[in-house]
This record gives sequence, structure tokens and C-alpha cells, in this order.
Amino acid sequence: MVEKGDHRFLTKMKAKSSMKLIMINGPMGVGKTTVGKYIAEKYAGTAFIDGDWCLDLHPFVGNCETKTMAIDNILHMVRNYKNCSLCKMIVLVWLMDEKWVHQKVFDGIHDLGLEIKNVTLICEKDTLVNRWNNDKNCEWRTKEWLEISLKSLPFFSSMENCIDTDKLNIDMISKRIMCEL
Repeated sequence: MVEKGDHRFLTKMKAKSSMKLIMINGPMGVGKTTVGKYIAEKYAGTAFIDGDWCLDLHPFVGNCETKTMAIDNILHMVRNYKNCSLCKMIVLVWLMDEKWVHQKVFDGIHDLGLEIKNVTLICEKDTLVNRWNNDKNCEWRTKEWLEISLKSLPFFSSMENCIDTDKLNIDMISKRIMCEL
């Protein structure tokens, strides 16, 4: 029997029953979307959110105002999935190349009461260039954006919970992300 004051038990129960969200960050072209979709397809009841959907402005403008709007849109989607009885887990992928953006997304998700697994995918320059050149489906795969992505590698490599995706296939990356959930 649980005593009225036994908060440890209630905290453990709440932690076990809370919805999980996997937040995947990293430079353009590293494989965030590919890995996120792979996880969502592999685990029934998983919602997939690509942060790019939440900032699809033409022409693209990535300033403080539009990023704040995108964060609000992302949190709105997360909240709705959290309230959906069929949704068991959420995978969010987005390029969060400024600390304030990453922190605001993380804090917003935390405030919604979700358990967060936060990872940053990284790779070597040669690997990024190779992946970039082999991606024929993404309109962003231009030389200009490749240079921007390459310049962002040191920033992403400095983040916590990095997974170096060099020499790893999609299944191996997915297993590394899912192993601690």
C-alpha cells in the first residue's frame, strides 16, 4: 500500500508512465531525418516531427522571429501528440544550430512533462560531403548550404550526447539512440 507521503513511489510511477521524446539534432545532411523516420517506422505508435515543417517560409528566413515561431509550432505539435491516446513516443528532428534554440525547445518539451532523450548526430567532413552528394531528394543540397553545414561541424561536435555516425549504418545509429530508453 502506498502511503500518502511516499513521493518516491509516485515519482517512479510517473517517470515510467511518461511519454518519451527523442530529440535529434545535428548539421544539415548528417542524417537526422533519415534516422528519425527509421525509428518512427520501426516502433508502433511513434509520431515523427521534422522541425523544418514548422519553418517552411519562402524565401527561407532563419532569424530570431522565425525560429521562435518554429519553436512554438513544434511545441504545439508535441503537445497534441502527447494528448493522443495512440501516440506512445515522439521523434523530433531539427537543426538547432544556436544554443538558445536548443534550450528553448528542450525546456518547452520538459515543461510538457515528457521524458527527453537528446542526441546530436555528427560525422567527419568527408562523410558529410559524401552523404550530401548522394542525397538527390532534398532541395537544400546546394554548394552554398554544404559550406554552411561544414562550418557548423565544430559547434555540433561540442554538444553533449553526440553520436559519431561515421562507419555506422542506420540500424546501428538507431540502436545506439534507443538503447537507453
